[in-house]
Amino acid sequence: MRVVIAEDNVLLSSGLELLLAAKGCEVVAVADHRPDIAIVDVRLPPTFRDEGIHAALRARREHGALPILVLSQYVEREYAGELLSDGRGGIGYLLKDRIGRVAEFVDALRRVAAGGTAMDPEVVAQLLARRADDPLDTLTPREREALALMAQGHDNATIAERMRISDNAVHKHIGNIFAKLGLAPDDSGHRRVRAVLAYLDGTPRVAGPSPGGGEPRRS
Repeated sequence: MRVVIAEDNVLLSSGLELLLAAKGCEVVAVADHRPDIAIVDVRLPPTFRDEGIHAALRARREHGALPILVLSQYVEREYAGELLSDGRGGIGYLLKDRIGRVAEFVDALRRVAAGGTAMDPEVVAQLLARRADDPLDTLTPREREALALMAQGHDNATIAERMRISDNAVHKHIGNIFAKLGLAPDDSGHRRVRAVLAYLDGTPRVAGPSPGGGEPRRS
């Protein structure tokens, strides 16, 4: 897997390069390479505000939905929503602290490169916490746990492993979640993540087909 890194912190950039090389990824530094995924910091020179996000969005417009994994120091929810809005998959938004958990970081990187979604658990936690007076209250604790893992971009097999339950139990939890939140019960993959995030972000809707397809069905 070839990776482009856009990060102004030299130490972090060098660390990422070493980490990814150790995991069999090739970090390419020439601008005209077509990478499998680009890792981009939210805040880049010259103003250190949102140059990274704009660069990521432009790259996706000009290079056919290039997979992008955005790194941020803090949770900035509006950026996550902006990245997800085109509905094409291949998007990740992680806090920089997540890099230290190497296995989780590399798993998220590979998931995004394959066209999936990886949302930082802290982003998902904030979205869950800010909606306390709606149908989310009808979810059981285990359903909320499954919902959080879905919103992060995990497939059913991973959810089952992390919750230590069977695949059938996961399928049942997800069916209950979609029924209680009024979301399309047959959604899967990136479309499923988009639907869940749209609901958590305060704009509930029944998700339809995603432009350009999405991840294969994983139910």
